[in-house]
Amino acid sequence: MAASAVLVFLLCLTAGALTVVRGEDPYLFYTWDITYGTISPLGVPQQVILINGQFPGPTINSTTNNNVIVNVFNKIDEPFLLTWSGIQHRKNSWQDGVPGTMCPIQPGTNYTYHFQVKDQIGTYMYYPSTGLHRAAGAFGGLNVHSRSVIPVPYDLPLPENDFYVLINDWYTKSHSELRKLLDSGRTLARPQGVLINGKSGKPDGSGEPLFTLKSGLTYKLRICNPGLRTSINFRIQDHNMKLVEMEGSHVVQNMYESLDVHVGQCYSVLVEANKEPKDYYMVASSRFLKGEPLVSTALIRYEGGKGPASSDLPKPPVGWAWSLNQFRTLRWNLTASAARPNPQGSYHYGEINITRTFKFVSSANKVDGKLRYAINGISHVNPTTPPKFAEYYMVPEKVFKYDIMPVTPPADKITQVTLDTNILNMTFHDFVEIIFENHENTIQSWKLDGFSFFAVAIEPGKWTPEKRRNYNLQDAVSRHTIQVFPKSWAAILLTFDNAGMWNIRSEMTERTYLGQQLYVSVYSPRRSLKEEYNIPDNAPLCGIVADMPKPEPYNA
Repeated sequence: MAASAVLVFLLCLTAGALTVVRGEDPYLFYTWDITYGTISPLGVPQQVILINGQFPGPTINSTTNNNVIVNVFNKIDEPFLLTWSGIQHRKNSWQDGVPGTMCPIQPGTNYTYHFQVKDQIGTYMYYPSTGLHRAAGAFGGLNVHSRSVIPVPYDLPLPENDFYVLINDWYTKSHSELRKLLDSGRTLARPQGVLINGKSGKPDGSGEPLFTLKSGLTYKLRICNPGLRTSINFRIQDHNMKLVEMEGSHVVQNMYESLDVHVGQCYSVLVEANKEPKDYYMVASSRFLKGEPLVSTALIRYEGGKGPASSDLPKPPVGWAWSLNQFRTLRWNLTASAARPNPQGSYHYGEINITRTFKFVSSANKVDGKLRYAINGISHVNPTTPPKFAEYYMVPEKVFKYDIMPVTPPADKITQVTLDTNILNMTFHDFVEIIFENHENTIQSWKLDGFSFFAVAIEPGKWTPEKRRNYNLQDAVSRHTIQVFPKSWAAILLTFDNAGMWNIRSEMTERTYLGQQLYVSVYSPRRSLKEEYNIPDNAPLCGIVADMPKPEPYNA
């Protein structure tokens, strides 16, 4: 940056992050070493992936519009990428950290991510997107705090502190062993346990508290599920939780005794320390798995409190109808002042005409005797050249074909599956309806990069156009993941107003790995910096573009 652009230059080194205050939006600098380590989350020594020696990884604390710079040194023996779940990367899919838009960071090399948390607030997370590395760790929290000039819709006084609570399923096999299972045509099957912030506790009164609270004060907990395949119910012994934000949106503030957190989802809750000063358990337990739930606990302790936590844990809910009813209570807080989606210049998404409708039906099929997951009969395969690179270098026809997947699935059960690179061509600024239909007996969770969408409905059965009468067209929460219950469907609405190439994927990691994903190309033919940034100068190249001359950069 030119010296004339710097009005104030203040450096502050805290917790491995370098904060730079400039005349423009502030910069946050992080340096991360990705290494292997051996720990025993479930009592069995196993190889995990650490970030700066930490499991889970460090938390990124940012504020709306901050520029986040993360220099990632890959010191493991496999190519590696991190994706920033929920961060929209406006005009900048180059930094999304998925194989469709980036070449992986090769062993012994580094890459510096540079992205802006533009017009966003809320609770997010990051995790690996390559090689089933998510099964080994390298995940953590990513806060985007509201700017001080924008009030948050909480009762005063503001929370004394906020804490991340990462709850996830866990396997005792290494990621490479799990990957071999999937490559051989098998599934991951049932996990061995559940973790809270990387540990599995038992209600025996032992261990140090995860958090310490002061009586009479209020605290914010940011609860995220970075797991592989398991929905998890979270609750706190003798304490209710006031839901205030989820996946980047302030919500109507209902009280909950427990919350189902599906894979890839995040919630922020307020908890009052208004009980007898002693220890209490936070409880995370698996949902929708056959057999007895997997349970983990972690202690919270009142400062100066006396007495152990009771071993009588609060009971989890039963059945998925309870979880569906929880979804129906989630409403957008339309009175809150904060960054807010503005589709086609109108906050009233329910009044915009739908341009296109897509219906995505998931399936599990055998191809050459091996399990593959598909969308509308197409099981995605990542080419050696990221499709986004092929577009930028103007050679997409050498890497993939657009629109090979039917946008309306076959009426009959999907029995034939094709392995191919699955890219949908999307018109810039289309306002679309996407239906996720689940014909299987297991719950699913879906994620869209680069955007937030309005989650307008989840219902049992199959979707038909008449179901639109049941959509919430007033205050559906703007978010980036949605669960789909067994034999059910979910509907979302959004404007594809962010140029780039963006991943739609199952958040069930084995399903993503085995093909249940696609990319949407939101292409701007103007090739203008007003709509999309150029490829970063430091981007590693791979595939057919590695030795090609770089195209002329976009102009203003």
